Amino acid sequence: MGPVQPGHEGPLPLAGRATELAALDEVAEEVLAGQTRVVQLAGNAGMGKSALLHHWLDGVRRFRDVRVRCHRLRRDFAFGTVRRLLHPLVAAAGEQERRTLLEGVGDTVPRILDPEGPWGGDPEAYADAAETLAGLDRLAFRLARREPLLLAVDDLQWIDPPSLRWLAHLVHRADTHPILVAVTTRTGERPAPGDLYDALVHPAACRTLNLEPLGPADVARLVALEFGEPRPDPSFCAACHAATDGHPLFLRALLCDARRGGVRPTGEDRDRIRSFGLPTLLREVRHRVGQGSPAVAELARGLAVLGDGTPWPLLAAYCGTGEAVVRSAGAELHALGLLGAGDEPRFVHRVVREAVLAEWTPQEVGAAHANAAQVLHLSGRPDEEVAAHVMAAGTVSGDWPMAVLRRAAGEALRRGAPETAVTYLRHAVFQPATPAEHARVLLELAVAASHYDTGLAVSYSTAALENLTDDAARSKAVAVLACSQLMSRGGPAGSPDLARLATELSARTGAAAGDRETLLRMRALIEWLRFERPSVRVTARTEEHAAVGPDVHTPGERQLLAVRAFAALRAGEPADRVTDLVDRAQANAPALSHDLFPLHYFVARSLLYLDDLDAADDLCGRLLDGTKDRGMALLASSLMVYRAAVELRRGHVARAAAVARTAAERPHAHGEPPYRMTLDTITIDILLAQGDLEGAERLAALHTAVDSAEPSWEWPRFLLSLASLRSAQGDHRGALTLLRESGRHFEAAGVASPAIGPWRSRAAAVSLRLGYGRDARVLAEEELERARRCRIPRTIGVALHAVGRATEGTRGLELVAEAVSVLEQTPAELELARALHTFGRALLRRGDKPGARTALRRGLELAARCGASAPARSLQQQLHEAGGRTVGPCFLTAGEERVAALAADGWSNKQIAEHLHVSLRTVETHLTAAYRKLGIGGRHALAEALKSVACLVPSRR
Repeated sequence: MGPVQPGHEGPLPLAGRATELAALDEVAEEVLAGQTRVVQLAGNAGMGKSALLHHWLDGVRRFRDVRVRCHRLRRDFAFGTVRRLLHPLVAAAGEQERRTLLEGVGDTVPRILDPEGPWGGDPEAYADAAETLAGLDRLAFRLARREPLLLAVDDLQWIDPPSLRWLAHLVHRADTHPILVAVTTRTGERPAPGDLYDALVHPAACRTLNLEPLGPADVARLVALEFGEPRPDPSFCAACHAATDGHPLFLRALLCDARRGGVRPTGEDRDRIRSFGLPTLLREVRHRVGQGSPAVAELARGLAVLGDGTPWPLLAAYCGTGEAVVRSAGAELHALGLLGAGDEPRFVHRVVREAVLAEWTPQEVGAAHANAAQVLHLSGRPDEEVAAHVMAAGTVSGDWPMAVLRRAAGEALRRGAPETAVTYLRHAVFQPATPAEHARVLLELAVAASHYDTGLAVSYSTAALENLTDDAARSKAVAVLACSQLMSRGGPAGSPDLARLATELSARTGAAAGDRETLLRMRALIEWLRFERPSVRVTARTEEHAAVGPDVHTPGERQLLAVRAFAALRAGEPADRVTDLVDRAQANAPALSHDLFPLHYFVARSLLYLDDLDAADDLCGRLLDGTKDRGMALLASSLMVYRAAVELRRGHVARAAAVARTAAERPHAHGEPPYRMTLDTITIDILLAQGDLEGAERLAALHTAVDSAEPSWEWPRFLLSLASLRSAQGDHRGALTLLRESGRHFEAAGVASPAIGPWRSRAAAVSLRLGYGRDARVLAEEELERARRCRIPRTIGVALHAVGRATEGTRGLELVAEAVSVLEQTPAELELARALHTFGRALLRRGDKPGARTALRRGLELAARCGASAPARSLQQQLHEAGGRTVGPCFLTAGEERVAALAADGWSNKQIAEHLHVSLRTVETHLTAAYRKLGIGGRHALAEALKSVACLVPSRR
């Protein structure tokens, strides 16, 4: 639609888009048939994308459509497009239906849809990005179940990033929901982040229609309509096509301009077309604005700055006049063909806005946005609206702009949009303020960035420390720095200044007899660094000031106690002493935050290696709940890695695989997920248990080139798993070398406990394969001695198993039997299965076939239940040699197996019931039993679990 069409009451009819309309109809039919789809209309500005989209939307049937147009000034409104898409649908529902729609979507989604609404929950709570996306998905699915849903987004290139993230998330998770997302995009302009845009318009789910210029026949049709001549001269039409190259917007502007200039569509006037054309468009708009009163020009400038849809009272405030005056000016603009019909002020085309703004210098545009920001601020508009103009203006005088930007950042964080919060705070840094105020903004930037980008968080926290003078604030900055470096690839070794910062702050606080809490927190960070990097040293004076008595009350005391608990565990001290320290550290522990780092970090690690896995799992669940309230996406991802470690520690390979896959697939805005090496180490152990040596090798190859000159704490643990892989591949000498290298790193870090670094028992097993029996006994006995000192039953059982394997005769059998007895009292089911394997083989060598079959059968059941197919196959083969019989796949019943296999292939419960001629209840019962037996949480993990346990299990004979 052109900006000036006085000869027509509405836009000219659509021309030359029959192919595109047919394609749009085809996509709509695909959605109605059960596919979630995206359709993109792409083309240069003025190519008619919006006109085509709305023309089609006006005629499409059987969909509930919602249309929004994105604007430049709203790109930083976190979830602003989502709100405009979904809020009208929720608001139109009745009270009962609205409650149903919003049930279970979380506290953040209602606040996104209506920030002013009377929603429950803590308004200051921070949203978890993943949970917010999932809640919006649930809402969209419910809406689509009521009526096929069509979400139309015009000018996608200006969408806010959180809304783009949700749309990309939605279309790849909606499966068979009848949802169609229709977008228009300018050629050459992509919304940010680009990877999310690529995911949204990926050919697998999206059909892209590139709009080309109109052909000569379509140009002739528009010429006829514009001039009211059924048969315009062909040469005239050809001249119009040549002048505009068939560009719809400029063609219509040219035709309107020519008709107003007295040109007729004849052969005689065809040469006059050359005097019109593209350069006349902006001049025509400015000319039209100049034809009106001064109030018209002021209104045009105000609407150009504030944007389409600005309420009349705000326009009046900006123009410095009354509402009646601006409404009258609006009527004049409409009569001039520049303002659309309706009560809401809106230019007929974005080119009008561009023409108005083109009259100003950049400095004048900035001043206009500064004026708009002040008007909106004084009118009580939401902070994000004010902030958009503050950012467009650049520097704005006064104290309020920085406050507005900081509040807008806080609101963005509460909506689960930390990238948007960082955008606001980056502009806040450039507002007038003292160095101390700027430093506080940098600290807020560090906190916001730490939710999704540890590199940014490190940069901002380092910059903040240059001007922060308050010790408590400096303590927080150092904590953010430490926490961010911990989750970065390569660990904390990348910043040698962290130890100096913590030591200096600790010494200064202690010397001044100042804040003891700050002193304790810095001491906790220093001791954490000593574990991470043995080269870190502190003075004895700091040690004295950081003493913790028998009564622990403050967070700082708990932090320090948690570090010392893990230090005691690492040193191999008795488990009861370590448990006492851990219990004291976590008693009434406050909520998760940067200020508490590394309290929960070391409590969690201690519980894991103490084998208190129920407490570890409970702590993980509570901390995950805490991240949901604070939008800490990276911390949530790290906790998923921890949960995978807990499941693997239990021996539940299938569950660990499902959790590890979830952790790896969680969306990360920048870089790799936290603890990448730990996650890959866990996955290598899982793949080895599943017998997938090729997959384990591919994963190990990603890390074997890591510089280990001063490695992170993850490195020796990775070497243990790499050694297991080399041994499984038959390279026992290479495995032994890796195990000794791992032991060297553990000892350099002061790790004496075999609960953390069981390299000796593993080296003993490899030594036996190489024929080094004496070396194997020495290594195994040394580990057993250390294990008895630390008094952790699993560790003792594993060491007993190693010594028993290395000891011949009756004594060896007795030691393995003792290992089985000890491991039976632990949650280590897979370790027990391995010990039973050794025990069964030993009994078989003595000729006790019944006893061997009993041990091997039990071990096989445990391995199958754990989802450890590689040990299960070995046990099954050994059982066969002992004369044991095997029946049926896995340990599922025939009915459970059939139902599980179909579900793993993507069949719905209803389809399975119809196919097997059973009731829906029977299908649900079989699936529930299969989940329990396979040790998985649901249908999503079925395929992997069935693959993992594709072995035979013993009969009961």
